[in-house]
Amino acid sequence: MNGFIAVYLREMLILKYRFKRQLAGMAVSPLLYLITFGYAMGDLIQFGDQSYLHFLIPGLVAMASMTQSFGIATDINVARFYWNIFEEFQAAPISNLSYVAGEVLAGMTRALIGVVVILLLSLPFGVVLHYGPLFWLAIVGNSFVFASLAVGMAMLVKSHADQSLLTSFIITPMAFLGGTFFPVEKLPIWAQGLLSCLPLTHASHAIRATASGKAADGIDYLVLTVVGLVFFWLALHSVNKARD
Repeated sequence: MNGFIAVYLREMLILKYRFKRQLAGMAVSPLLYLITFGYAMGDLIQFGDQSYLHFLIPGLVAMASMTQSFGIATDINVARFYWNIFEEFQAAPISNLSYVAGEVLAGMTRALIGVVVILLLSLPFGVVLHYGPLFWLAIVGNSFVFASLAVGMAMLVKSHADQSLLTSFIITPMAFLGGTFFPVEKLPIWAQGLLSCLPLTHASHAIRATASGKAADGIDYLVLTVVGLVFFWLALHSVNKARD
């Protein structure tokens, strides 16, 4: 338990040192999306009785919880390849499980901060959404999935440049295809089937449904839980292999 707290607090101290820059980085992209897609085009696009802004903001929340939690991989890579911090963890009396859990929780914390930033930025646009327990549960589940994936991938890559490739080929396509900016239901059946395999699709669906005050689909939470546990096991296995 002490090892888990030590790993988590280390990441939080780094976040505290960079907090203003991190906060600005978390705000820029969502603000641009809100202004260009939401405010400028919001009145031109309607989904039922809702404006596009009502559709966009939950999508941005889902995307931010993914990108910010996965961003912990960059910090792990910098610490691993440039500062040799991982070697210090290897020498310390910290179990692999404690290390993985601490890094995953740090990624989830960053994701929750990013979500709060988006919700605060959306206030001036006058969009009223519901932020109940199931809304936050979907965010936590999505953050757990991608923070676990981040730790696992950070252990598998051979260089910092490889991490950028993972972001380009995995995270960026998922950010645009996971039901964040458009309804997946508008696509052909075969495309819907493919996108239903993406955890972000289920996160977007759950977050959007609960934000709109509708009943959440239990299958979305089940998928996030199962995929998150699989990725967490992958992360633990990757750390075990990296330490051998």
